[in-house]
Amino acid sequence: MYSMTPLSPRRTAILTFIRDRIAAQGQPPSLAEIAAAFGFASRSVARKHVQALAAAGLLQVTPYQARGIRPLEPVPRTELLALPVLGRVAAGAPIGADAGLHDRLLLDRGTFARTPDYLLRVQGDSMIEDGILDGDLVGVARAAEARTGQVVVARLDGELTIKRFERHADGVRLLPRNPAYRPIEVSADRDFAIEGVFCGLVRRG
Repeated sequence: MYSMTPLSPRRTAILTFIRDRIAAQGQPPSLAEIAAAFGFASRSVARKHVQALAAAGLLQVTPYQARGIRPLEPVPRTELLALPVLGRVAAGAPIGADAGLHDRLLLDRGTFARTPDYLLRVQGDSMIEDGILDGDLVGVARAAEARTGQVVVARLDGELTIKRFERHADGVRLLPRNPAYRPIEVSADRDFAIEGVFCGLVRRG
Protein backbone atom coordinates (compact mmCIF):
# COMPACT_ATOMS: atom_id res chain seq x y z
CA MET A 1 0.00 0.00 0.00
CA TYR A 2 1.48 3.34 -1.01
CA SER A 3 1.30 6.25 1.38
CA MET A 4 -1.27 8.95 0.59
CA THR A 5 0.96 11.58 2.22
CA PRO A 6 2.78 13.59 -0.45
CA LEU A 7 6.53 13.00 -0.46
CA SER A 8 9.06 15.78 -0.55
CA PRO A 9 10.99 16.09 -3.84
CA ARG A 10 14.12 14.75 -2.10
CA ARG A 11 12.41 11.62 -0.78
CA THR A 12 10.69 11.04 -4.11
CA ALA A 13 14.12 11.18 -5.75
CA ILE A 14 15.61 8.75 -3.20
CA LEU A 15 12.78 6.25 -3.75
CA THR A 16 13.30 6.48 -7.51
CA PHE A 17 17.06 6.03 -7.06
CA ILE A 18 16.52 2.84 -5.01
CA ARG A 19 14.11 1.39 -7.57
CA ASP A 20 16.38 2.27 -10.48
CA ARG A 21 19.43 0.71 -8.79
CA ILE A 22 17.56 -2.55 -8.18
CA ALA A 23 16.35 -2.61 -11.79
CA ALA A 24 19.84 -1.92 -13.16
CA GLN A 25 22.02 -4.00 -10.80
CA GLY A 26 19.68 -6.47 -9.13
CA GLN A 27 20.37 -5.15 -5.64
CA PRO A 28 19.48 -2.02 -3.68
CA PRO A 29 22.02 0.70 -2.90
CA SER A 30 23.70 0.87 0.49
CA LEU A 31 23.17 3.86 2.78
CA ALA A 32 26.67 5.02 1.87
CA GLU A 33 25.79 4.94 -1.84
CA ILE A 34 22.57 6.89 -1.24
CA ALA A 35 24.53 9.46 0.78
CA ALA A 36 27.11 9.80 -2.01
CA ALA A 37 24.48 10.08 -4.75
CA PHE A 38 22.63 12.91 -2.99
CA GLY A 39 25.59 14.71 -1.46
CA PHE A 40 24.68 13.91 2.16
CA ALA A 41 27.36 14.50 4.78
CA SER A 42 26.89 11.08 6.35
CA ARG A 43 25.04 7.78 6.14
CA SER A 44 22.87 8.85 9.08
CA VAL A 45 21.18 11.46 6.87
CA ALA A 46 20.46 8.80 4.25
CA ARG A 47 19.16 6.50 7.00
CA LYS A 48 16.73 9.20 8.17
CA HIS A 49 15.22 9.50 4.66
CA VAL A 50 15.04 5.71 4.21
CA GLN A 51 13.31 5.31 7.59
CA ALA A 52 10.78 7.99 6.62
CA LEU A 53 10.03 6.15 3.37
CA ALA A 54 9.60 2.92 5.34
CA ALA A 55 7.24 4.68 7.76
CA ALA A 56 5.25 5.89 4.75
CA GLY A 57 4.79 2.29 3.62
CA LEU A 58 7.00 2.60 0.53
CA LEU A 59 10.04 0.60 1.62
CA GLN A 60 10.81 -2.47 3.71
CA VAL A 61 14.04 -2.22 5.71
CA THR A 62 15.74 -5.33 7.11
CA PRO A 63 17.83 -4.44 10.20
CA TYR A 64 21.56 -5.18 10.26
CA GLN A 65 21.80 -5.78 6.53
CA ALA A 66 24.04 -3.47 4.48
CA ARG A 67 21.63 -3.64 1.53
CA GLY A 68 18.45 -4.51 3.36
CA ILE A 69 16.27 -1.96 1.56
CA ARG A 70 13.41 -3.18 -0.62
CA PRO A 71 10.47 -1.35 -2.20
CA LEU A 72 7.16 -2.94 -1.32
CA GLU A 73 5.36 -5.01 -3.95
CA PRO A 74 5.23 -3.42 -7.39
CA VAL A 75 2.06 -1.62 -8.35
CA PRO A 76 -0.23 -3.90 -10.42
CA ARG A 77 -0.08 -3.42 -14.16
CA THR A 78 -3.49 -1.74 -14.12
CA GLU A 79 -1.83 0.98 -12.08
CA LEU A 80 0.79 1.79 -14.72
CA LEU A 81 0.80 5.23 -16.32
CA ALA A 82 1.56 5.94 -19.96
CA LEU A 83 3.15 9.39 -19.86
CA PRO A 84 4.31 11.55 -22.77
CA VAL A 85 7.77 13.15 -22.63
CA LEU A 86 7.19 16.69 -23.88
CA GLY A 87 10.66 18.11 -24.29
CA ARG A 88 12.80 19.89 -21.75
CA VAL A 89 12.70 22.34 -18.86
CA ALA A 90 15.56 24.42 -17.49
CA ALA A 91 16.99 23.93 -14.02
CA GLY A 92 19.15 27.01 -14.36
CA ALA A 93 18.38 30.05 -16.48
CA PRO A 94 15.13 29.60 -18.45
CA ILE A 95 15.56 28.01 -21.87
CA GLY A 96 13.34 28.14 -24.91
CA ALA A 97 10.22 26.05 -24.55
CA ASP A 98 10.35 22.74 -26.39
CA ALA A 99 7.02 20.99 -25.93
CA GLY A 100 7.03 18.54 -28.84
CA LEU A 101 6.34 14.87 -28.09
CA HIS A 102 9.73 13.17 -27.70
CA ASP A 103 8.82 9.81 -26.19
CA ARG A 104 6.24 7.94 -24.15
CA LEU A 105 7.05 5.95 -21.01
CA LEU A 106 5.09 3.34 -19.06
CA LEU A 107 5.73 3.91 -15.34
CA ASP A 108 4.43 2.73 -11.97
CA ARG A 109 1.87 5.15 -10.57
CA GLY A 110 3.61 4.76 -7.19
CA THR A 111 6.70 6.50 -8.59
CA PHE A 112 4.94 9.80 -8.08
CA ALA A 113 3.50 11.56 -5.04
CA ARG A 114 0.74 12.90 -7.31
CA THR A 115 -0.36 11.63 -10.72
CA PRO A 116 1.43 13.67 -13.42
CA ASP A 117 0.07 14.59 -16.83
CA TYR A 118 3.42 14.56 -18.63
CA LEU A 119 7.20 14.41 -18.23
CA LEU A 120 9.85 17.01 -19.03
CA ARG A 121 13.59 16.43 -19.24
CA VAL A 122 15.66 18.64 -16.93
CA GLN A 123 18.55 20.65 -18.30
CA GLY A 124 20.81 22.30 -15.73
CA ASP A 125 21.73 22.02 -12.07
CA SER A 126 19.86 24.78 -10.24
CA MET A 127 17.62 22.30 -8.35
CA ILE A 128 20.22 19.83 -7.09
CA GLU A 129 19.46 20.47 -3.40
CA ASP A 130 15.95 19.13 -4.06
CA GLY A 131 17.44 16.03 -5.69
CA ILE A 132 16.50 17.17 -9.21
CA LEU A 133 19.50 16.62 -11.45
CA ASP A 134 20.48 17.37 -15.04
CA GLY A 135 18.95 14.74 -17.32
CA ASP A 136 16.16 13.69 -14.93
CA LEU A 137 12.62 13.32 -16.22
CA VAL A 138 10.27 15.29 -13.97
CA GLY A 139 6.59 14.49 -13.67
CA VAL A 140 4.34 17.53 -13.98
CA ALA A 141 0.66 17.86 -13.07
CA ARG A 142 -1.02 20.68 -14.97
CA ALA A 143 -1.96 23.55 -12.66
CA ALA A 144 -2.38 27.28 -13.02
CA GLU A 145 -1.84 28.03 -9.32
CA ALA A 146 0.68 26.97 -6.70
CA ARG A 147 1.42 27.40 -3.02
CA THR A 148 4.57 28.98 -1.65
CA GLY A 149 7.21 26.27 -1.31
CA GLN A 150 5.96 24.04 -4.12
CA VAL A 151 8.28 23.12 -6.99
CA VAL A 152 6.68 24.35 -10.20
CA VAL A 153 7.25 24.42 -13.93
CA ALA A 154 6.72 28.04 -14.97
CA ARG A 155 6.65 29.82 -18.30
CA LEU A 156 8.56 33.09 -18.09
CA ASP A 157 8.70 35.34 -21.16
CA GLY A 158 7.90 32.33 -23.34
CA GLU A 159 10.51 30.02 -21.80
CA LEU A 160 10.21 27.14 -19.33
CA THR A 161 11.98 26.76 -16.01
CA ILE A 162 11.61 24.57 -12.90
CA LYS A 163 11.99 26.30 -9.54
CA ARG A 164 10.47 26.62 -6.08
CA PHE A 165 7.57 29.03 -6.07
CA GLU A 166 7.35 31.87 -3.58
CA ARG A 167 4.64 34.48 -3.31
CA HIS A 168 5.49 37.59 -1.26
CA ALA A 169 4.06 41.04 -0.63
CA ASP A 170 5.54 42.52 -3.80
CA GLY A 171 4.77 39.67 -6.17
CA VAL A 172 6.34 36.35 -7.12
CA ARG A 173 9.83 34.92 -6.86
CA LEU A 174 11.24 31.71 -8.40
CA LEU A 175 13.85 30.14 -6.15
CA PRO A 176 16.69 27.85 -7.30
CA ARG A 177 17.97 25.14 -4.97
CA ASN A 178 21.65 25.67 -5.72
CA PRO A 179 23.57 28.56 -4.12
CA ALA A 180 25.32 29.20 -7.44
CA TYR A 181 22.08 30.64 -8.84
CA ARG A 182 20.18 33.76 -7.83
CA PRO A 183 16.40 33.91 -7.31
CA ILE A 184 14.35 35.16 -10.25
CA GLU A 185 12.15 38.13 -9.37
CA VAL A 186 8.99 38.08 -11.50
CA SER A 187 7.88 41.68 -12.01
CA ALA A 188 4.31 42.52 -13.00
CA ASP A 189 5.32 43.46 -16.55
CA ARG A 190 6.78 40.03 -17.35
CA ASP A 191 4.85 37.32 -19.19
CA PHE A 192 4.52 34.70 -16.44
CA ALA A 193 2.35 31.63 -15.93
CA ILE A 194 2.51 28.47 -13.88
CA GLU A 195 2.31 25.47 -16.19
CA GLY A 196 2.22 22.78 -13.51
CA VAL A 197 3.51 21.41 -10.22
CA PHE A 198 6.27 18.86 -9.70
CA CYS A 199 5.07 15.33 -8.84
CA GLY A 200 8.28 13.32 -8.73
CA LEU A 201 10.98 12.20 -11.12
CA VAL A 202 12.49 9.34 -13.06
CA ARG A 203 16.25 8.93 -13.34
CA ARG A 204 17.37 6.76 -16.22
CA GLY A 205 20.80 5.21 -16.26
